[in-house]
Amino acid sequence: MKATGIVRRIDDLGRVVIPKEIRRTLRLREGTPLEIFTDREGEIILKKYSPMMELNAFAGQYADAMAQATGLMVCITDRDQVIAAAGGAKKELLQKPISRQLEHVIQERATVQAGKDDRNYVEVSAEDMEGVTAQVVTPIICEGDAIGAVVIMSREPRAKFSEGELRLAATAAGFLGRQMES
Repeated sequence: MKATGIVRRIDDLGRVVIPKEIRRTLRLREGTPLEIFTDREGEIILKKYSPMMELNAFAGQYADAMAQATGLMVCITDRDQVIAAAGGAKKELLQKPISRQLEHVIQERATVQAGKDDRNYVEVSAEDMEGVTAQVVTPIICEGDAIGAVVIMSREPRAKFSEGELRLAATAAGFLGRQMES
């Protein structure tokens, strides 16, 4: 754990203000759910809560199955990071923070089908992935909330995704969203 040197007092309602610099760095906004942990030494740990983490192992298996069936790269994200990746993208993407672009696409509930040179192409992670030539991004919706995305990518030269890949991503996103509801 890293000390920040910032000290805050608890107010009469039991609240503690998280400094703006920390909220900005960790992408904490008003309404962001936080999970609270304690340990034996009396430490209180606040962690961003991701409902998608409940599906972490399942999402990994789902991404693996999609990648094996299609020969494409597949990743599944929550609103903050890549929680599952398969098909050659695992080391590059797994547990990496998602890009601001992808965060915006999820928030806007947009579906993107693009080639690398298209204007609407979305970087998955803040760290650029080499050689991706085409992608489909579909948001995962659970109980009306956009909670993540399914991304299918290819490194094949001149790859163009069709309605088939778009439907596959939409089916996966719909299935994962319904799994979260139950």
